[in-house]
Amino acid sequence: MRTIFIADAHLASPDDNNYRLLLRFLHELEGELDTLYIVGDLFDFWLGFPSQPFTEYDAVIDALERLVRRGCRLVYFEGNHDFHLGTVFSQRLNATIHTGPSLESVQGKRLYVCHGDQINKDDRFYRLLRFLLRTRLVAAGVRYLPPLWAHKVRELLQKRSQAGYGVKSARWDYRRIILDFARSLQKKGYDGLVTGHFHLALREELSAPPFAVMSLGDWMEQFTYGEMCDGELHLMTYPASQPIA
Repeated sequence: MRTIFIADAHLASPDDNNYRLLLRFLHELEGELDTLYIVGDLFDFWLGFPSQPFTEYDAVIDALERLVRRGCRLVYFEGNHDFHLGTVFSQRLNATIHTGPSLESVQGKRLYVCHGDQINKDDRFYRLLRFLLRTRLVAAGVRYLPPLWAHKVRELLQKRSQAGYGVKSARWDYRRIILDFARSLQKKGYDGLVTGHFHLALREELSAPPFAVMSLGDWMEQFTYGEMCDGELHLMTYPASQPIA
């Protein structure tokens, strides 16, 4: 059985190429997957409204449900585009949901798994916004907002995210930030780091003691994902499904 890590698909429309490729990938994994780790931002926007207004994602939810029925354990790490996930994931898909980082024991390795949006300590404005959006008040308010508001909130956050990403990637050296954070975890006794968020496909090994660093890239243009095999983390690309050198 296989363990897969995927992040940052930012699914928007069923007509998009990345949406169709993900459905194909999930179908191919049916009956072969032990655990699927979704490491945030699978959707370009998701809040767990009781009415489930995001019907464009129904095909993905159905595909995940088929995986679960075939024995796959689903572990979901909230991202900065998908949070307060709601009953679709907690009840229908019986997913384990993490609102922040978690220590995951995978094939005998102690992995620090996180979406990654909290790694960059210097992004203070985002950290404040993240705190505000994840308060209990917002979580409770979601239950009373009409579906129309869900799409208005999505449009607002999407515009802000698209405008800010290029500026942030030019401002900060994401590779250095990830590796510095990985070294701090290495000193604490972890065996590896798996993160999303940065849209940077990266697989490096720190020494003394050995420590695996994996940044998952994205499922928008790179179509990269992580796979744990015999206790080793591999960065893969789809549809070739070959380790990236």
